[in-house]
Amino acid sequence: MELFAASNGGATAVKSDGPGRLASLYSELQSSRLDVSLPLPSVLKNSFNVVDSPPSSAAGNPEEIEKLFPNLFGQPSAKLVPGSVSLATDKGFKIGVVLSGGQAPGGHNVISGIFDYLQERTKGSKLYGFKGGPAGIMKCKYVELSTEFIYPYRNQGGFDMICSGRDKIETPEQFNQAQETAIKLDLDGIVVIGGDDSNTNACLLAENFRAKNMKTRVIGCPKTIDGDLKCKEIPTSFGFDTACKIYAELIGNVMVDACSTGKYYHFVRLMGRAASHITLECALQTHPNITIIGEEVAAKKQTLKNVTDYITDIICKRLELGYNYGVVLIPEGLIDFIPEVQQLIAELNEILALGIVDEAGTWKKKLRSQSQELFELFPKAIQEQFLLERDPHGNVQVAKIETEKMLLQMVETELNKRKQVGAYKGHFNGQSHFFGYEGRCGLPTNFDANYCYALGYAAGVLLHSGKTGLISSVGNLGATVEEWTVGGTALTSLMDVERRHGKFKPVIKKAMVELEGAPFKKFESLRDEWGLKNRYVSPGPIQFVGPTANDINHTLILELGAQAA
Repeated sequence: MELFAASNGGATAVKSDGPGRLASLYSELQSSRLDVSLPLPSVLKNSFNVVDSPPSSAAGNPEEIEKLFPNLFGQPSAKLVPGSVSLATDKGFKIGVVLSGGQAPGGHNVISGIFDYLQERTKGSKLYGFKGGPAGIMKCKYVELSTEFIYPYRNQGGFDMICSGRDKIETPEQFNQAQETAIKLDLDGIVVIGGDDSNTNACLLAENFRAKNMKTRVIGCPKTIDGDLKCKEIPTSFGFDTACKIYAELIGNVMVDACSTGKYYHFVRLMGRAASHITLECALQTHPNITIIGEEVAAKKQTLKNVTDYITDIICKRLELGYNYGVVLIPEGLIDFIPEVQQLIAELNEILALGIVDEAGTWKKKLRSQSQELFELFPKAIQEQFLLERDPHGNVQVAKIETEKMLLQMVETELNKRKQVGAYKGHFNGQSHFFGYEGRCGLPTNFDANYCYALGYAAGVLLHSGKTGLISSVGNLGATVEEWTVGGTALTSLMDVERRHGKFKPVIKKAMVELEGAPFKKFESLRDEWGLKNRYVSPGPIQFVGPTANDINHTLILELGAQAA
């Protein structure tokens, strides 16, 4: 594809002779999904009224949130209901869309939904795709999206239509750059497709634009495979369903391999930096022998030895039953849930900030004795990973710490100790896996394809009706698509504050696994049986020929069922 830049008063329009993908190279499965006509909630097909809910508050510290968002705080959420009002269609709108943060299956369908709304409901509208994430807004780097450009991406995975990025619009200079872009393109609105951090940023941008009396409005869309951006109004984030089903297929394959060889324990680490939603959902889908849930570890104040002993005990019991193999699921963010490891990390952060780590290892004397003992327990490779460069927020990059290998080696060490005293008579063989990036860009499941399309279409409605500072919300997901509810939730209502560098910073609170929630309770009632008996389930491939069915995941089914009860 030939690209060239055309300067237009500082704006950089990335023009091309077509999209970056060639549909002619698609597989039969990819091709079969292109022309599928997706269903919409019935409220979006006919005339509707946009009804405001009561004034909103915040998830925590409302006084501080009001100070940070004086122009948005307290504004109501919105809901679409059948009615006789039709939004004006004779005025063309100019909307920008940006993908922010990590990839998640279904992002292209959100963009398709926005585009189709503009084409069907407003005459002469334009949709600009900002290239490379929020940096594209600041640098005014965009492509005007057309029917031909979008076509090869419909119902396909990935974010490569316009690509994503992790930049943030947060300094006065960056807000001014975003303002300049909005004015140059005469934007009526911007849709930010992202996770909790990205939607916090979207709310800050909406606040900034409103404070300057700009016409540009900002709407968010809930994206993250981690599943930790959700509340009553937002039952799930898009991409979670697809990612979990992709991982579940891989876990199922590993389970069949374990049964076939009869000699391996597979330690599988699953993506999800903070919450353990993915690990829990994959356990419900596949029935592994051992599953560690970070939130439970934290609630019980378990140590790393507690976790190691728990895994080792099950391995020993399974050997007595004739099983010298099994599957262990581990959440990516496990180490962040273990209090003693958190203390170690805090001490390491201070030492690293001072830059006093020497090859001789004398720096270890600056650790508390308990932390030093814990550090020495780790295999050397894991020790080195704990000393890697921190992320921009000062956090340990848990994705680079191979927790599955750490636990595998610690379990092996404990089994050897037991073997020496006659408490274990088997031969342990461990295999480690990390399933992460495999799940971020797969072909979206039927559910995610439909859900994302509705989210995008709803974002178009919200902008068209003059809303800003809301996140597109689609509910009643356990019903047929036609029965889904549509609206927008006030972003400030999802927020709390954290103290960073001496100042309060707004954050959308992450939704963690609830230990009293229906999904965990279901898992808890079955895990002992799964531990000792082989109740493996191999789900197999999950991308069907056409995204028309609405087969939702176990977590959502259980949560919706609990709400209905």
